[in-house]
Amino acid sequence: MGLTPRQAEILAYITEYSDVRGFAPTLQEIGTKFGLSSVATVHKHISHLVAKGYLKRERRNASRDLEVVGPQNGGGMARIPLLGTVAAGLPIEALADHEEVSLPEAWLGKGRTFALRVQGDSMIEEQIRDGDTVVVEARETARNGETVIALLDGDSVTVKQYYREGADIRLQPANPTVPVMRYPETRVQIQGVVIGVLRRY
Repeated sequence: MGLTPRQAEILAYITEYSDVRGFAPTLQEIGTKFGLSSVATVHKHISHLVAKGYLKRERRNASRDLEVVGPQNGGGMARIPLLGTVAAGLPIEALADHEEVSLPEAWLGKGRTFALRVQGDSMIEEQIRDGDTVVVEARETARNGETVIALLDGDSVTVKQYYREGADIRLQPANPTVPVMRYPETRVQIQGVVIGVLRRY
């Protein structure tokens, strides 16, 4: 069964926390992480994750009784590489960070999937904000209107909506205060298409 974005974020946090410490976070720690003041709200999210088969409770009423498991439909969590930073604004140099992020397998693209941190606010009307992490399906082509990771002149990257206009490529921001970018197609290489957004609160 599918997850809401918040459920996916909580599941990813529990998975990473458990991998590092060997035990799950408490409901209070989860609430603090995501700015949820009510433990009842956290419990509701956890109950949905248990019902969908992503979590199970080992000991009733224990503070750290959660265990990450694959969902009932046979999926689970996946780890994908975090390859660096992408500009939602002017292009910036790509950084080859050696990190990984966890996300549900249902979020994976058809081919290679990777993640990039977002810097800037040119895509805020597409709900991609400064500090978010975008999930990207590696592709070399895109359809008009898709949000892409574009490599410009072989050395800088940006996230924008893609439009082909004859021999030119228009990279359209989703923020009216940010100028449109146009380049000859020879200067633009598509690195992938954005298929998801992870946000920490």
